[in-house]
Amino acid sequence: MPEKKTKQLIAILNRIMEAELAGVVRYTHYSLMVYGYQRIPIVSWLKGNASESLDHAYRAGDLVTLLGGHPSLKIGALLESESHDIGDILRESLKHEQSALNIYKDLLKAAEGESVLIEEYAREMIVTEEMHLDEVNKMLRKPGDIKPFKN
Repeated sequence: MPEKKTKQLIAILNRIMEAELAGVVRYTHYSLMVYGYQRIPIVSWLKGNASESLDHAYRAGDLVTLLGGHPSLKIGALLESESHDIGDILRESLKHEQSALNIYKDLLKAAEGESVLIEEYAREMIVTEEMHLDEVNKMLRKPGDIKPFKN
């Protein structure tokens, strides 16, 4: 693989690491800020997302080192509305998941024809992120709503 392409893939993988590490912080914070009758299942779901984000960050970092790069120590954007209503938390989560999905799509585009390993990794992660988006979207719907939530 040409050096320029390798550097491009490493840069995108580092962006993924940073976004996923931001997800760890974001979901951990959210899990601490949920109150009310539905707290226990929502906190469990948020903590699960934090753990999954850490796994995703590690996988991206592992690919960085496979390509001969240095994994980033940065963390992605941690913007917050300062509102801890579960609806606001879920809407922020939706934006975060969409942002991560876009980076994985960038990786797939950059890897096409260069590395089957990275192409397949990107495809797998795109499926995972699309499923997360669908899950959050369904959580944002009112009971009985069939149409997807529009932000």
